Parts: sequence; C-alpha cells; structure tokens
Amino acid sequence: MPFLEEFDLQIEVDHVLRSQGVDPNVIRGRNPRIVEFAERALEEGVKLLAPKVQYQEFSIDALRHEKLMLSGGKFLSGVLISQFLAPAQKVIGVLCTVGDELENQAIEVVKEDPVYGLALDAVGSAATETLANISCNYFEGQAKNKALQTTIPLSPGMVGWTVEAGQPQIFDLLDSSQAGISLTPSFLMLPRKTLSMVIGVGPDLEQEGRVCDYCVMQETCKYQDHYAKVSVS
Repeated sequence: MPFLEEFDLQIEVDHVLRSQGVDPNVIRGRNPRIVEFAERALEEGVKLLAPKVQYQEFSIDALRHEKLMLSGGKFLSGVLISQFLAPAQKVIGVLCTVGDELENQAIEVVKEDPVYGLALDAVGSAATETLANISCNYFEGQAKNKALQTTIPLSPGMVGWTVEAGQPQIFDLLDSSQAGISLTPSFLMLPRKTLSMVIGVGPDLEQEGRVCDYCVMQETCKYQDHYAKVSVS
C-alpha cells in the first residue's frame, strides 16, 4: 500500500495551546508560563515525531441503502457515508500517524512534571491535525490535476458515522500493520496520535459545509473557526 512520508508540518505554538484547550490570546495575558511550557514542548517534541500517511484508493461499485460497495469486496456504511460518498467515483482510505515516541515520552514526563507532560501530549495532537490537513490538501491537489473534486474528509465519530461502526470499516480497507498502527477491541487506535478518514473523489462533488458541522462537539467547541478540515483528540 502507498505511503506519504515527507512532510513539513510547520506547527505553531498557538496550535499546541489550542490542543490543550486554551485560547492563545487569553492565556498569554493570564498565564504566560503555560505559553513557555508549550514553546519548550514544541521545540523538543518535534524531534520525536515520525509522521506517516498510509492510503489506498477504491472504486465505488454500488450504493445499497446506506452501504457503499467498493472494489475488492470492501464496503463502507452509514448515514454520513451515503450522504457524502454516493456521488463519488472512488474513495480514498487514509491513516495518519506521528508515531508513538512522543506519546511515550509525554507519558513518562507527566509523572514528574504534569504541566510539561501535557504540553508534550498537545504537540502530538497538533502535529496529527496538521498532518491530516496536509494529507487532505495533497489528495485534493491530485484530484484537481485530473479535473476532479474531493469531499470533506469523513472520520469515525462524526455525526452519522459512529466510532464503533467506522473504525473497523477503515481498518478493513488498509493493512494498518504496515504503518505500525493497530485498533484495540475498544476501537482505540495505537499509536494514540493517529487519525483515520475517508475522502470521496469524483466530478462535480459539492462540499456540504465543514467537518465541524458534523462534529459531535459542534455545540460546545470554541475553536471551530481555527480548524481547517480535521481534528484529533
């Protein structure tokens, strides 16, 4: 299966702070020490990142109710799947990860220095989000070169596609062991800083809103305007 492995993530301190659940503008005035921890974590954490994107394309054979039949006997199903992918010609299954070295380091550090450990963990979250955005832009660019369009990326856990239904479907599309990624019986991806998604490709695909419009946290999230296409917890 193909991989993307050369990335310039360009993570900013504000990305790290938002991944910690704080407003960068507010925290700079109230607690500049948090910003200092984030800056230190970013400087040290990027050295531990191992970004990798695994993907595979599938042609769409048929839509049966809310079940999308794909080439190779694969399928995707769900309300969100049928809503966005029914008009597409093909689907790209994608797994994005930054590896587990930073994650393991953050787990150890948090035992002795919780504030800094949480900042390191936030670097991993920010890096995964940035990696996913880069991947989406790559596939969008590839589609445009063929006069095609892409849908918004669809990830398990969005409204209309539960984690319990979506994660096994994506992992059935991809041999995740090649990327060092696994799915636990409770549907947790390991390494934890991993994001799964599918993207539809075809002519005349209309973008129906943003990913945030289909997020289960859309009523409470304060940072919707800051997220481009995807996010990771």
